[in-house]
Amino acid sequence: MLTAMATVLVGLLGYVALCAARPFALCRKCAGTGKTERFGKARTCPRCRGKKYRLRVGRRLHNAWHRTRQAGTR
Repeated sequence: MLTAMATVLVGLLGYVALCAARPFALCRKCAGTGKTERFGKARTCPRCRGKKYRLRVGRRLHNAWHRTRQAGTR
């Protein structure tokens, strides 16, 4: 049980470090190309809007927490 908890903690800390160092990742829908096909026609990827990158979930959570914390101190 202790080994499993330590493994989860190490994985979580690794993901936090990854989100801090590289907050953006390649878009999963278009695989980083910025384009998708629909009915045989190429179009801009709706998920990343053609920018090829997306914000990681952990970074999105951090930004929301930070905005909430800043709004509470004002």
